[in-house]
Amino acid sequence: MSTTPDPRRNLLIQALPESEWLRWQPQLEFVEMPLGQVLYESGRTLSHIYFPVDAIISLLYVMEDGASAEIAVVGGEGVVGISLFMGGESTPSRAVVQSAGCGFRLKAQTIKDEFNRFGPVMHLLLRYTQALITQMAQTAVCNRHHSLDQQLCRWLLLSLDRLQGNDLVMTQELIANMLGVRREGVTEAALKLQNAGLIRYARGRIKVLDRPGLELRTCECYAVVRKEYGRLLPNKTAT
Repeated sequence: MSTTPDPRRNLLIQALPESEWLRWQPQLEFVEMPLGQVLYESGRTLSHIYFPVDAIISLLYVMEDGASAEIAVVGGEGVVGISLFMGGESTPSRAVVQSAGCGFRLKAQTIKDEFNRFGPVMHLLLRYTQALITQMAQTAVCNRHHSLDQQLCRWLLLSLDRLQGNDLVMTQELIANMLGVRREGVTEAALKLQNAGLIRYARGRIKVLDRPGLELRTCECYAVVRKEYGRLLPNKTAT
């Protein structure tokens, strides 16, 4: 039988002081996060805030014609649904499970009450929000000024940081939707990385063979985001 993972595998929950953790523990609800599940839709009122454990959530900005592009990714380092404690009830983005796994959630009113205590929870969530805003801003700059080859490297590295291994289950069509580009462009960029010996791609599965090589090939955007997360958020200690 499978056992429910420790919520403290999520870095934000892990960083809670003991008194806050004891208060949160009975209210955290375990949730499975299958590939493609939508945690919230654009413009809809959020009912919960989500803390991924080993899943990766893609935050997508959705246009009126249905087109979308990824603005950030969230994994075990973070939380999905920041608009709940930042003063809004909804957001123009959509949250979709990019890599299957599990996590925990809290009811909307619970996280609002916790934030409004003006204690360590508020400060922790605000630091995380600053890091997330940095990722969103850097993604916008990257999509405007850097090649698709570099964007794909950045996307792969950000995903790897939130996974246990070096394998990603992801079709080129889904990657194209994430990056907001044509599928043919992703095919060409992935082929370049494969010919360079950095990845192996087959049947919707990407295996990273040379992570240092990816880091050398990507633009500065990945390093900027990683440095900001390291500066603002606690390091991982739990397993």
